[in-house]
Amino acid sequence: MEQSLGFAHFIEQCDAIGLGVLLLLFFLSVTSWYLIIVKAVANIGERKRAEAFLTRFWEAASLQEMEKLLNKDNEDNAFAVLARQALAVKRGDQRGAEKLLVAGGVSEYVTRVLRNGIDQESAKVEYGLTVLASAGSAAPFVGLFGTVWGIYHALIQIGMSGQGTLDKIAGPVGEALIMTAVGLAVAIPAVLAYNAFTRRNRLWLAKLDNFAHDLYVLVTVGDEQP
Repeated sequence: MEQSLGFAHFIEQCDAIGLGVLLLLFFLSVTSWYLIIVKAVANIGERKRAEAFLTRFWEAASLQEMEKLLNKDNEDNAFAVLARQALAVKRGDQRGAEKLLVAGGVSEYVTRVLRNGIDQESAKVEYGLTVLASAGSAAPFVGLFGTVWGIYHALIQIGMSGQGTLDKIAGPVGEALIMTAVGLAVAIPAVLAYNAFTRRNRLWLAKLDNFAHDLYVLVTVGDEQP
């Protein structure tokens, strides 16, 4: 009776190293998909909250009205946090504000506060991207290592059995190639997600930077207008 070949048979024939490679690929896959789903859901929610906040912000009659709205609604999106920090500087209730104002003036202090807020948001949105990049770059090579090891293992068994015909070699070697396929299956979603999140972050931070410029003008110049 011919022995059935396939993934299940390949698992049965794997040694400890082969199983270790499969477990590593499985771990990379689970981690990548977890980050993809969590970040995608978080980004969608963040975008909706930001759009709603910006609509209310630009419809406000004054900064004082927007400040009341911020304190009331407790907005938690990046744009609201930046606005809250800028308005706090305007009130002068930041700890140590007097010393900083004397040292560099209101404009310099507002600039530092806004830049710090953007830097914090940049660090926040970068969370998980290193793991996705690592999975996307390493998984194919891990799978290739598994394939090479599987072929070596199969050839040793074939040599010991003394049956070196093509039909005896093709099955085990074909099974070993499963490792490469698994590695690619792990890497491709991770690379695509990494590129998508990187592009989203670039556009998001550019939009936040533009909002920071508007805030700067409103806080430092707005009240000086007649």
